[in-house]
Amino acid sequence: MGILRKLGATTTAVAMLGVGVFAATGTAGASPSAKPAAVPAAKAVAVQAAAPAAKKPAKPAAKNVLVPGKLRLDKRCMTGRIICVNKKTRKVAFLYNGKLLATGDARFGAPKTPTRNGFFKLQRKSKNHVSSIYKSPMPYAMFFSGGQAIHYSSDFKARGYNGASHGCVNMRDKNKIAWIFNRVKVGDRILVYSA
Repeated sequence: MGILRKLGATTTAVAMLGVGVFAATGTAGASPSAKPAAVPAAKAVAVQAAAPAAKKPAKPAAKNVLVPGKLRLDKRCMTGRIICVNKKTRKVAFLYNGKLLATGDARFGAPKTPTRNGFFKLQRKSKNHVSSIYKSPMPYAMFFSGGQAIHYSSDFKARGYNGASHGCVNMRDKNKIAWIFNRVKVGDRILVYSA
């Protein structure tokens, strides 16, 4: 019973004050040049249990998932019909089984209305769409997440990156988005990411 009380007291002291208390109890009353006293096994176990677990370093996500090249395409873009949207490079890429069919500049949502990251499916297409919320034209709209769509933006063409969308992926080249719009199908995959 005496060992359990000592173990409980040591664990409580260590938990309340940290490992420094344990070191002080092992050398209490010793001169600065004296060697620390041997630590009983039960106390060493208590200190190990009370010490915070070391965190493993996080693996860099982008290193293993990107295809080499300036577009920084995610490897998931290499199979099937897919539109890959990279927020970091500000590019939209339309691919079929890893073959790049079209690419164009992209602009995204403002901080208060961000463009969602994730894997989506093309839900519907609307060639001459007008936003029901903002009353702004959204030609060649390809909806992928609720009201968010990839579409042509005359504002993006005029102002460039000085503006932002309300969450949509804007493209400024009308010919490129029209070409993509005419070839994608409802159900095609869309990947929005930052890498």
